[in-house]
Amino acid sequence: MTETPSPLREVIARHDLAARKSLGQHFLLDLNLTARIARFAAPFTDHHVLEIGPGPGGLTRALLATDAASLTAVELDQRAIAALDPLTADPRLRLVAADARQIDIANLLPAPRLVVANLPYNVGTPLLISWLREAHRFARLVLMFQREVADRICAAPDTPAYGRLAVLAQTTCRAELCLRLPPSAFVPPPEVHSAVVRLTPHPIQPGADFLAALERITAAAFGQRRKMLRSALKPLGGADLLDAAGIDPARRAETLTIAEFTVLTTTLLSRSANQPILAHNPTTPHPPQPHEG
Repeated sequence: MTETPSPLREVIARHDLAARKSLGQHFLLDLNLTARIARFAAPFTDHHVLEIGPGPGGLTRALLATDAASLTAVELDQRAIAALDPLTADPRLRLVAADARQIDIANLLPAPRLVVANLPYNVGTPLLISWLREAHRFARLVLMFQREVADRICAAPDTPAYGRLAVLAQTTCRAELCLRLPPSAFVPPPEVHSAVVRLTPHPIQPGADFLAALERITAAAFGQRRKMLRSALKPLGGADLLDAAGIDPARRAETLTIAEFTVLTTTLLSRSANQPILAHNPTTPHPPQPHEG
């Protein structure tokens, strides 16, 4: 019989695991909440799970309570690695001491893959963008962010939070805000509220060239969001590009839908290559792009 793990506060005290601001750490110790977060990622059967920044292991315990095929926990803090060691009594758990920004997920765990994580606040957005660029590798991602970031991921057009992150996320995934959490849910309490987002990659994903072009367009469009698109996109073709895409050059970036950004990106690629580009159809979300694993 597997030994019952020690209470999380006892684990923190034993391993001197006080949260470090430099690592963006805010620990979630309520096991009812961690179990709830894990359920957002279901089903787990035959899936391999990646957790980033497990800290003392509250969410880790919830994930091990599922029928996941394996759990790989990537942690930069050596104190947490030691604190988590007793959980390796479950042979499905593997601890990896590494910076999550430098791991190769495809080589680290097999498909089908899930990512479930209370992300360190200081690396959450860069990690998300890197994963969106290879969304085809994941079945689902259930991630906790600062509430402001979560709102930006899930925002609809013509709302204050809608911007580059929403377009990149929703081009590749279905984005859902699943749970909001107050600062008091964490130890130590952060200065901001938090939220859990579930990202389910679309069955057909855009290729790397399309995503690179989309990033260029959104950087230009939202970099000067108060300007009309004909001015903001001037380095990429301005009014000529917008006319070719059938978009009014007097509009602003926050008014464009995901489908319209798709058409705009396709048009930019077509003009750059001077040949037809197989790309998104607004009625079928994304251009075919074969991927492995």
